[in-house]
Amino acid sequence: MITERVRKHAEHLAGASELPAFVYDLDALASDAAGIRQALTVPGAPEIFYAAKANPDAPILRTIAPHVDGIEVASGGELQHIRQILPDARLAFGGPGKTDDELRLALELGVERIHVESPHELSRLAALAREHDRQVDILLRVNLAGDRTGVALAMSGPFGMDPDLIEDCRDTLTDNPHVRLRGIHAHLASGLDAEAMVNQSREILEWARPWLAKADVTDPEINLGGGMAVDYADPAHRFDWTGYARQVAALAQPGEKLRIEPGRAVSVYAGWYVTEVLDVKKAHGQWYAVLRGGTMHIRTPVTKQHNHPFVVLPRGGSGPAVDDQPVTLVGQLCTPKDVFARQVPTDHLAIGDLVAFSMAGAYAWNISHHDFLMHPKPGHHYLSDD
Repeated sequence: MITERVRKHAEHLAGASELPAFVYDLDALASDAAGIRQALTVPGAPEIFYAAKANPDAPILRTIAPHVDGIEVASGGELQHIRQILPDARLAFGGPGKTDDELRLALELGVERIHVESPHELSRLAALAREHDRQVDILLRVNLAGDRTGVALAMSGPFGMDPDLIEDCRDTLTDNPHVRLRGIHAHLASGLDAEAMVNQSREILEWARPWLAKADVTDPEINLGGGMAVDYADPAHRFDWTGYARQVAALAQPGEKLRIEPGRAVSVYAGWYVTEVLDVKKAHGQWYAVLRGGTMHIRTPVTKQHNHPFVVLPRGGSGPAVDDQPVTLVGQLCTPKDVFARQVPTDHLAIGDLVAFSMAGAYAWNISHHDFLMHPKPGHHYLSDD
């Protein structure tokens, strides 16, 4: 459902020939984030760190910040960016392949937790902490080999350590007092509904608790990761934050701190990619609408191989149009892969109409191949009553 604020702004942009554009409703984003925060006020529910990789735009970050406990970053670039935008934010630094420069930067900028991905990374971090005489608090990232059938994305391979490999960290931790083990991090899969997320959390906790007890970690922290499901086929179907919070809180034990790090599920609903129909034509029995812009601006439908949800804002004139027929919506790129949605039923679509793709507030512009064919870049508009 497009908000009235976004609809009016889309029509203004069309009149000013300023499309395509990303349009964000910051008030809607604040409402969504506040709702998640409220659900997580159940005693024992996890802390929430927003995963900046989902959308690191400064207005997005500033809107979300009051409703989360911190920000999770996954590169030195994100780390510097967040420190500039939110200088007082609590930060956790995760992700494979951290360089020495990035680890050094994390020490300098006061990252609260570093999620260590391998014994080698731990050894390098310990050496840097000793060299700079800095105390650093870490979580060890574990990658448990469970059944991930049906998940949108299984975080296997280079992410974290399997239970055998993580044992190699014990000696390094014992020999390096500058590094303090605070707990375990585990982000195992994405695209999970609330029930599946609770079951995965239970799996993580059952492994982490005895391991941390053996490591003599008191008041342990256990980061359960992100990956809360987002349903592009049915945008009205939202993750059950209330049910999830209640069930995970029931798993918590006295003295331990749980944490989660969602990204997409927080910001995705507050953004729209707005563009216009350039051409409508029939080819080999199927209707196509060619839109200004393309998946070099919003790579999500190609990446996830889905029909991206949209609404049509009629503005068409007397040119070609299609009525009551399935239409494939494509962009301007010279590739048959530049598809927003395939054979989607439409009542009416005409040249000049606007198309507003919803659920463009996460993993859209920031993951796309912007410069392919050197088309103009979209505008970015952040709407709020403030």
